[in-house]
Amino acid sequence: MTTISTTRSGGNGTGGDDYEVTLALHGTIVALIGGVVTIVWALTGAGQFWPMWVWLGLLITLAVHALGRQLVDTLEGRTRPIVFHTAVTIFFCVLEVVIWLMAGGGYFWPIWPIVGLGSILGVHALIVHKDLLPTRERELTERVDELTRTRRGALDVQAAELRRIERDLHDGAQARLVALSMQLGRAEERLEDQPDVAELVRRARGEAGAAIKELRDLARGIAPPVLADRGLVAAVESLGQRSAVPVAVDAKIERRLLPVVETAAYFVVAEALTNVAKHAPSASARVTLAERDGLLIVEIADDGPGGAADFGPAPGSTGLAGLRNRVEALDGHLRVTSPAGVGTAIRAELPCRDEETP
Repeated sequence: MTTISTTRSGGNGTGGDDYEVTLALHGTIVALIGGVVTIVWALTGAGQFWPMWVWLGLLITLAVHALGRQLVDTLEGRTRPIVFHTAVTIFFCVLEVVIWLMAGGGYFWPIWPIVGLGSILGVHALIVHKDLLPTRERELTERVDELTRTRRGALDVQAAELRRIERDLHDGAQARLVALSMQLGRAEERLEDQPDVAELVRRARGEAGAAIKELRDLARGIAPPVLADRGLVAAVESLGQRSAVPVAVDAKIERRLLPVVETAAYFVVAEALTNVAKHAPSASARVTLAERDGLLIVEIADDGPGGAADFGPAPGSTGLAGLRNRVEALDGHLRVTSPAGVGTAIRAELPCRDEETP
């Protein structure tokens, strides 16, 4: 038993071969009928060439057969109807002009059907355009929302990974170094009668202490424990207490924010206070934290000499430019105002509305 399958491919497979065969057969029939009619015209004494109307009808059927199938097979999507309508309109407009020429010319009456067909096509095009425009806008909006969600998810994963690294450093390497330092201290006490060896142990204990301090600073720079345990307000107050310049903190936040938002705000404050201590050691600073209209407002102002540069975004940069990159990664904004002789004010605005909040 033999099974024959057909497909509607344009030029490959059984469907394409069938279409070419039927189109060739149609062309042969057109030529045969047209030829017979022309012979009849010649045998009946010629005269006015009336077979041209027969030829016109036959060629119209052949053109519809050829062009119609191509349009159906190649057009896809929501624009298919308007493209098909355009092709049909052009076809009939050309046909009207051909009939006018075959009829001997004269008054150009095809202008009226052409205007009518063109008007209908124009109305159809306007309807399709208005129908497609909201769809494209919706697709773009959905794409932007998707990119925003995936970027926020990547940032949340990064923040969680940094917190995990901080915990591993604190509970792993740092704890082992503390235990090593204590053991070296006990060993040093037992080597009082061997001063040379005791001195070597003392130096090793000093190196272990320095390594502990470096690890603690590194862990604090990755994800400060106080930020994870007690939140942004407590972390900023801790920064103010450790700062080399006097710092006043005014915080009006009553809830925990997303970890990635709290981390970005913390480092904005930390970098700003570091810049104050570095460039204006005799100045004082004020840090303000507030949540308004779904935004976390972070402001750091000092009464130093001012003149700080508001650097633009630069990948891999540090300082103010690095802060700008960190803030803009969360769809936030950072502005630096630093007139000479007045002081510097840094304002960061970070979106802090939770994903499930409308």
